[in-house]
This record gives sequence, C-alpha cells and structure tokens, in this order.
Amino acid sequence: MSRTSFAPGKIILSGEYGALFGRAGIAVPSRLGVRATFDEDAALGRIETRWEGNEQWLPYVERIVAACKEKNTNLSGRLVINSDVPIGKGMGSSTALVVAVVRALLGEVRETALNIENTLSPGNSGLDFAVIWQGAPIRYKKGEAQRVELPPELLQQAMLIDTGFPGESTNELVAWMRGREAEIREPLDTIGNCTERLIRGEPFDVVMRDHHKAQVALGVVPSEAQQLIAAIESAGGAGKVIGAGSRTGGAGMVLAVGDREEIVKIAGKRSMPTMEL
Repeated sequence: MSRTSFAPGKIILSGEYGALFGRAGIAVPSRLGVRATFDEDAALGRIETRWEGNEQWLPYVERIVAACKEKNTNLSGRLVINSDVPIGKGMGSSTALVVAVVRALLGEVRETALNIENTLSPGNSGLDFAVIWQGAPIRYKKGEAQRVELPPELLQQAMLIDTGFPGESTNELVAWMRGREAEIREPLDTIGNCTERLIRGEPFDVVMRDHHKAQVALGVVPSEAQQLIAAIESAGGAGKVIGAGSRTGGAGMVLAVGDREEIVKIAGKRSMPTMEL
C-alpha cells in the first residue's frame, strides 16, 4: 500500500514572538510545502528514507520517523520526501516535515503529530502547527486556533524575498526573547494589536509597517533586511520578516506588498511570487 501526504508551509501575517507570550497571531498556508510518500514493504524490515537534494535534513526526518515507529513498531517500507518550501527561512519547514511524515506513516493523528512537534521544537508558540495542520488561515492565541476569512485580494500582489539564512536558530532566538520578556512588552503588545487590526479589516500595508517597526524593536531584523524594507516603503509598499528573523546574517523570508515591478527592482533576483488566498 502507498500513502502520499502534503503539508503546506506557512506565512505569518502578524504575530511573530507575540504568540509566544499570549498575544494573538494570524497566519496563512503557503502554496509551497512538503510532500511525503510511503510505500509499505514488510520484507524490507525498516524504513528507508530518501530526500534528494536535502540530505542535511535527513537526520531531522529520521527523528520524526523514529517517533512514528514508537507508535507503530511494524512500520516498514520506503519514504520519499519532496519539498519546495524554503528550508530554515521562516516558512515553517520543520513543522511541515513533521505533519507530512506523520500523515504518510500514521495517518490523520493530530495529537501524535503535535506531541512530536513539541518534542522536536520545545517552546514553540503553536501557531505554525495550527495553520499547517489545518491548511487554512488561522487566528491563534494561547493554544486556541480559529479559522478566519480574509479578503481574497490580500496577498494577490505580494512577494516573498529571500534574504538568506539567519545567523541563529529559532530555538536560540526564542530563548533570548524569553529572557527579555519584561523589556519587550511594548513591541509584543504592538504585534498583538496588529493582529486585531487585520481582523478588523485595516489595510494590510498600513498594519505591516507598524508590525515591522515592532520586529525591529525586538532586535530580530538585521540591518540588511531593514535597508531592504526601507527601500520598499520608500517606493510606497511595505514589508516584514515572516519568521523568527535573526540578530545576524540573513532574516529568512520577507513578505512584501506594493508595486510588484518596483519590489522586483529593489529585491533583484531574490524575489519570488507568493500565494493568493
């Protein structure tokens, strides 16, 4: 028997770090994602995993597979993974891997997938898992995930810009934030307020500019990304980091809205179209 599953990446519209501290966040699934196909073969006696082009992530996949085998020791066969979601750049690639592999090996077992996610990514906010598992726009706060309706045109002219790999892991950045909770309360409140403004229907570009300022105040938008977003704002658009960001190195993926031709000129070859809702 063969089973194929798909898990999308995610795009956070509002809520980075805010969701960690009880503020509301909102995210949407991306068209890009992870596909996993499992062909059962009892004679093989083990699970053989193949992921061409991303061998560096195979150890992480093996940890997911090992956790699945704890639930079903009889699993045996070949697991093939394909992904077009950028790895390690703020689009939920690790969570999408968990969801896709668990679905391929065990089926629709949400609690098992969530437990594996929390084991491999301790301290996560839960926002990534909620939107990736449900594959729908989600408002998330304190463990409560609620589907939301967003304007169909919200991301039609949006672009994703790859600013490079962050210099720190998400876990490192989360630990840094938790140690500074008292001093970052104001930008966290701003981020939570941005989520509610989006729900109320305020223009996305206006909200995005305030959200970006709050992320800068948190210290997770390195200088090059700040310069990129400043140029986009000067051209009449708006931009924000859509993941954990970074203190050094690249900031992962930046979501930009505005005149697409101008954004492409500013971003050069790094820009790519994102999903339409």
